[in-house]
Amino acid sequence: MPAFSRRVIRITLFLAVAAAVLLAVRALPMAEWLELLKEWVRGIGAAGFVLYVIVYAICCVLLIPAVALTLGAGAIFGFVAGTIVVTIGATLGATAAFLLARSVMRHRVERMAADSARFRELDRAIATEGTKIMWLVRLSGFPPFILVNYALGLTGVTLRSYLLTTAIGILPGVFAFTWAGSAGAEALTGSANRTFLIITAVGAVLVSAYIARVAMKAIKRAGVG
Repeated sequence: MPAFSRRVIRITLFLAVAAAVLLAVRALPMAEWLELLKEWVRGIGAAGFVLYVIVYAICCVLLIPAVALTLGAGAIFGFVAGTIVVTIGATLGATAAFLLARSVMRHRVERMAADSARFRELDRAIATEGTKIMWLVRLSGFPPFILVNYALGLTGVTLRSYLLTTAIGILPGVFAFTWAGSAGAEALTGSANRTFLIITAVGAVLVSAYIARVAMKAIKRAGVG
């Protein structure tokens, strides 16, 4: 499919999702539901944080996209606490997938990766440039986070390098989406300037997308993708 067509499809999907969200906000008592959820989380104390981390990690292991959980963490816990929760949950989930691929699920993951030209390119790039490619993979989100966690378990990456590049490399995206969730929640339930909150939320996501785009170009120069 031509690059222009893919771009049009992505823009169309984004606009459709945005329209669906706006309709849901107008038609449903979202602010009331969000306040009830926040109260419930506060009521169970530290267990709420632990539960969210566990659910996030499980989603990573089960290959369930967790963007909604990242936004939700910002909305429920706020930007700072939400960032901490998501970073811990994503890193734990990614590490679990990595270790599973190196142990009980190795043969299954090998079969899945056997016919993937991109995986072979990634493996060669990591063998040549090591941690640099790992950083770029995490910053770019390519291949998708929940898939590459298993794939990297088949490479020669050390667990230490994997943990370091994962925990730090995902931060731009985590910052952007937890802030978007936090700002969105505040716009729904708070008295702050809604226009400012929406602009900063969109801006954070765009900055994250720009960083990912730069990293993706560097990955392609390394012969992957």
